[in-house]
Amino acid sequence: MQVQIIPGSVQFAVVGLPDKAVAESRERVRGALIASGLALPAKRITVNLAPADLPKEGSHYDLPIALGVMAAIGAIPADALGGYCVLGELALDGTITAVNGALPAAIAAGARGLGLICPAPCGPEAAWAGGDLDVLAPRSLIQLANHFKGSQVMARPEPAIAAAHGPLPDLRDIKGQEGAKRALEIAASGGHNLLMNGPPGAGKSMLAARLPSILPPLTPRELLDISMIQSVAGELRGGALSTRRPFREPHHSASMAALVGGGLGARPGEASLAHGGVLFLDELPEFTPQVLDSLRQPLETGEIMIARANHRVVYPARFQLVAAMNPCRCGQALEPGYACRRGPNARCMAQYGARISGPLLDRIDLRIEVPAVSAADLILPPPEEGSAEAAARVAAARRLQGERYAARGLSNATTNATCPATLIEEVARPDAEGAALIRSAAESLRLSARGFHRTLRLARTLADLDGEATVRRLHLAEALSYRGRAERPEAA
Repeated sequence: MQVQIIPGSVQFAVVGLPDKAVAESRERVRGALIASGLALPAKRITVNLAPADLPKEGSHYDLPIALGVMAAIGAIPADALGGYCVLGELALDGTITAVNGALPAAIAAGARGLGLICPAPCGPEAAWAGGDLDVLAPRSLIQLANHFKGSQVMARPEPAIAAAHGPLPDLRDIKGQEGAKRALEIAASGGHNLLMNGPPGAGKSMLAARLPSILPPLTPRELLDISMIQSVAGELRGGALSTRRPFREPHHSASMAALVGGGLGARPGEASLAHGGVLFLDELPEFTPQVLDSLRQPLETGEIMIARANHRVVYPARFQLVAAMNPCRCGQALEPGYACRRGPNARCMAQYGARISGPLLDRIDLRIEVPAVSAADLILPPPEEGSAEAAARVAAARRLQGERYAARGLSNATTNATCPATLIEEVARPDAEGAALIRSAAESLRLSARGFHRTLRLARTLADLDGEATVRRLHLAEALSYRGRAERPEAA
């Protein structure tokens, strides 16, 4: 950024393709400087936001512009800002208010050997970028000016962790549904996608909400990756990072931009905000088909590229998809003796299921039916096992996966679901009986190449849960039972 003050007509101009928010910064900067006891000279002031051909947007340019003007008029030493990256929004009384993206800005500044000047509310998140990074988090322009003059020294902000809002929901709250709990544990162990199909009130949403309680804790690298996305989206409150895995559950009326990102400023969507955690889509067929199909690419690659005329942004999106749906619009098509009012049960189910494309279903490893819970189940005492016991088994299976893939040069955070296809054929090579089963099943179930590899991934997870080094026929048989038939439903 460059600031020029020359004699001429009194004018304060900001050039360099600023948007409306940046253009309005002139008035915020003027008011903040006057409130801080500084008057702008009666000269022509020009602020150039370089490079001039790149559009600038956002209110975080306020503080850099104000500091540039202050250095130009001699209010602060001209060489004081040379080693800093600056961002922040100004209020008319001279205070500096919070902006989005302080954490990724701090990490980028540290990579370039610079310090960071950011608002005081953003200081705790910026401090996570590293202990050797010089972070200044002033509350006002006066405080920052006094620091540069040496009359006041600001301490480096301390990293902050958000307080947990109560315990996570526990699997012990769910009575019955032992098969669904088993599938949930398998999904957590290997990072697999899960689709639950069952009547209303069967407990599908309760099961999905308890998946984070059995997932392993975040690693430091995952914590930073997740927090950077939340920082860009403005999800960090008070600059404090959350140690819990994300659990996002958008409503089925969500648009494509809301789900995968885009809109004004190419912001991250729900899929990216669920990175490292769970994306729960309730009432799956009620989502717009085009919106659902937009998830096909991130489910494979683990990232989303948002390409617009003036933006090209890549956000990580390595999430675990958990979806729930009713068997038909009536919701009771699988109940014995029930006749759908929309026609034959099979026809109602086919019409409702046709709203979900085959390629999307092919990316879901576990597809289970969740039956209705009977009154006999509800009057039983709480089950003996809860989330703690399931989480211990999940952690043991994840530990095996981490050691296996780290020995092959991959990240220790790699799971069976994210393992490259070429490597999964090696680590999930079945025994002779299992090979014969998967060969015949691939023909009878008409498995695609993706379906074949995903079956191997699921079988590898089942073997890890059993603590076995070799994938056996038993594991492949259970994995194939969860995938179900892959052919399209018959036309109604």
